[in-house]
Amino acid sequence: MTDLPFTLDQLRILKAIAAEGSFKRAADSLYVSQPAVSLQVQNLERQLDVPLFDRGGRRAQLTEAGYLLLSYGEKILSLCEETCRAIEDLQNLQGGTLIVGASQTTGTYLLPRMIGMFRQRYPDVSVQLHVHSTRRTAWSVANGQVDLAIIGGEIPSELNDSLQIQPYVEDELALIIPVVHPFAKLDIIQKDDLYKLGFIALDSQSTIRKVIDQVLTRCGIDTRRLKVEMELNSIEAIKNAVQSGLGAAFVSVSAIEKELQMGILHRANIDEVVVKRMLSVIFNPHRYRSKAAEAFSQEILPLFAMPGWSKEIVEPTINIANSQKTVVLPQAGKTFPANGT
Repeated sequence: MTDLPFTLDQLRILKAIAAEGSFKRAADSLYVSQPAVSLQVQNLERQLDVPLFDRGGRRAQLTEAGYLLLSYGEKILSLCEETCRAIEDLQNLQGGTLIVGASQTTGTYLLPRMIGMFRQRYPDVSVQLHVHSTRRTAWSVANGQVDLAIIGGEIPSELNDSLQIQPYVEDELALIIPVVHPFAKLDIIQKDDLYKLGFIALDSQSTIRKVIDQVLTRCGIDTRRLKVEMELNSIEAIKNAVQSGLGAAFVSVSAIEKELQMGILHRANIDEVVVKRMLSVIFNPHRYRSKAAEAFSQEILPLFAMPGWSKEIVEPTINIANSQKTVVLPQAGKTFPANGT
């Protein structure tokens, strides 16, 4: 085959249709007309001699061939973006892009501070922060869509050989209650007092929820007796609910610094119970690592790390000077659950 039967623009269009679910919304997201999108898809199907969409339903549904092309197309587009960023690096951080991933809590409360410090040092570097579930973030790092990420959940087992995982810092999860609650007058509450509270929590499948249940169980607390009266999908919503007197909750200490200073939430200490989880830095050692990512890793990450954390990072297996190394690409085109932090 001398000429490729598709163009990068056609791959972008295919990816947009799959993401948006319709030709019209894909056209809007790409700032082109719907007839132009339809024409490109028709040309692509003719060049490949295979249908890419099942046009029988209301939503644009990919055929098996469509899913296959999308999977490889995402890898191709990712490598094209990586190539452009590698070339931009020749300007020695006088431009370029840093893409950082994070799970919900770290992305909301920790990463903005880190990115702010990085931008003060390198104002010409464009920084993107992608906040998703741990699972989706891990796949984004593995696929080269994100340079590095800070996550608090468990990495999918199928990515263990593709990612390097470095324990980074402990994140303490504090019990917060309304300031008018009777327990707010106590220096320490007992384990049995937890059974008297009504809890506001994230979804039962979220990473933080699982960590809390595991730690409390190890401390001799029967989590089945805890009364979860409300489930919300964001930390901010949980804090507001507690502040309004609707219940108690476990949240990251980093998420409640302002509220504790302002006196609008109370942190309750539990006798002989400390709930912590380990945050980790993940990156793909098989992908090209930009100078912006190196600078962030060497200069910013150590400032927030636990004592004794090493900033030494394994060298990437490909670089500009040695472009014959093999790049291992995990599968693309997967779907991910929306929950989890």
